[in-house]
Amino acid sequence: MGWAAHARAVSALRASYDAIPAGSPVRLAKRTSNLFRARSHVSTPGLDVSGLGGVIAVDVDHDDPAGPRATADVQGMCTYEDLVDVTLPRGWIPEVVPQLRSITLGGAVTGLGIESTSFRNGLPHESVLEMDVLTGAGELVTTRPGEDLFDAFPNSYGSLGYAVRIRIALERAPSHVELRHLRFDDLDALAKTLDVLVEDGEHDGVRVDALDGTVFSPDEAYLTLARWTDDPSGPTSDYTGPDIYFRSLQQRETDVLRTYDYLWRWDTDWFWCSGAFGLQNPRVRRLWPRRWRRSDVYHRLVGLDTRFGIVARLDRRRGLPPRERVIQDIEVPVAQVPEFLRWFDGSVGMRPVWLCPLRARRPWPTYPLAEGTTYVNVGFWGTVPIAPGAQEGDVNRAIEAEVTALGGHKSLYSDAYYDRETFDRLYGVANLERVKALTDPDHRLTSLYDKAVNRR
Repeated sequence: MGWAAHARAVSALRASYDAIPAGSPVRLAKRTSNLFRARSHVSTPGLDVSGLGGVIAVDVDHDDPAGPRATADVQGMCTYEDLVDVTLPRGWIPEVVPQLRSITLGGAVTGLGIESTSFRNGLPHESVLEMDVLTGAGELVTTRPGEDLFDAFPNSYGSLGYAVRIRIALERAPSHVELRHLRFDDLDALAKTLDVLVEDGEHDGVRVDALDGTVFSPDEAYLTLARWTDDPSGPTSDYTGPDIYFRSLQQRETDVLRTYDYLWRWDTDWFWCSGAFGLQNPRVRRLWPRRWRRSDVYHRLVGLDTRFGIVARLDRRRGLPPRERVIQDIEVPVAQVPEFLRWFDGSVGMRPVWLCPLRARRPWPTYPLAEGTTYVNVGFWGTVPIAPGAQEGDVNRAIEAEVTALGGHKSLYSDAYYDRETFDRLYGVANLERVKALTDPDHRLTSLYDKAVNRR
């Protein structure tokens, strides 16, 4: 879109900030979100980000590994889908591309994104080279790695400001991705193999460029090893039509996808959550327009149900118990993965779950992960019945306690129930508040605890 158009969008953003009454809360005026936690209604106008959804510029002329990195300057509301549409035809992709098309660059940086390249490239914010942040004080600050605002920003969820422009590093992308699905009937063996794969970056002498896993049950789990290639070994598969990607893991040992399809392999069926809409029924799938087989469409449908309570009313009429939403991504050290998965399967019972290994490249105070340690993200998304005598939130609280006991954390895009002391310790709140005092002295932005736990 170019720098001139970006400058106009920034001017509109700053004008909208100035229009918010002094002392009133500052929030984004946006209609879409990938968050799964409700928040209280705010009647004051929000920040105008309508012009901040594009790619400003791409520089991919650097082919010398020892020289400058290929980069993209991207606006904060730009989705990864739109960014990939610009970079992939040029032969490049972001170092980490979160698995859902509608995740924005700003959302992945101020929240936490992850994907199958995270075992070698870390989390999305670790490929950020600099960014412009609109602070609670209304200042547009350019910040870079090593500076207080930059380092505290990941996992701050807008409590320190909003990313307006982000410069990220890109990596070369092939035309295709070859997959190998390794089956495990023992979770301890899976964890040990995962640890070795992350450490070595190869399997049987074959380079591993991307790595994730799926657990269908404690005795049926798969690790998927991906290798970038411009010379595919066989015909490509298509999981945007009648075939469903997650089922292919159980049906074949190897596969080949076009790179574009690999990046969005989970988006078509929202991992496996499209089943809640009947979309995994072949008859329903044939009638469901292909353009609507997308995670953002499903998210809007869930939002409508949350707003109007349609499913809850139908369940009451059928005499079914109310259900608790259990939509979480957690991280535990790789050695603790078998223990957590066994506990989760016995105590919660949701299947399947997703696995994604990661290593932080350096410390990040608002989401403290031990540098050089292999963690595994475990993702699970659905609902469970509320048992007689139990309360809504009990299952999520039990998950939080188990993850904490195993030395892990969880992302804050969904419901959280931590007490204040535990939350402050887990998420580096003392440092966060120190930085916030400098960038938002009048507390125009909602604090992280109020956003994540009190849902303000």
